[in-house]
Amino acid sequence: MSHSDVHDLLAFGSIHTSPGGQYSFRVIGPCCQLFDREELPWPCCRLAWRSKEPSWRRVGRRFVPDIAARRCPSYSVELLQPGSRPTTTVLTLFSVRFVSELQEWWYSRHPRSMKDDNVNP
Repeated sequence: MSHSDVHDLLAFGSIHTSPGGQYSFRVIGPCCQLFDREELPWPCCRLAWRSKEPSWRRVGRRFVPDIAARRCPSYSVELLQPGSRPTTTVLTLFSVRFVSELQEWWYSRHPRSMKDDNVNP
């Protein structure tokens, strides 16, 4: 299965069909998928060594970016299903991939990416 490249973000309010064509969705806006480290299972936390015994307390930031979705766009969307009320959720489009420039803006560890004026690619 080949992936198509994403060169631009989906516009706010635009309506698209799902990759399988089972439902439609209205784009609310782009978002970053985050994991809450406090909700991860016990073996997923890092060890902090203190003397001879390991400490199982979690080390580092509480919210961790979803590295599985770093190459694919995630959007806050409103699912539009026939016969039911619209449902708001987060949708990651794994069938498409970012071009390298857009991926650098979307998922970056550089300090300049955290500036307040860095709102658009």
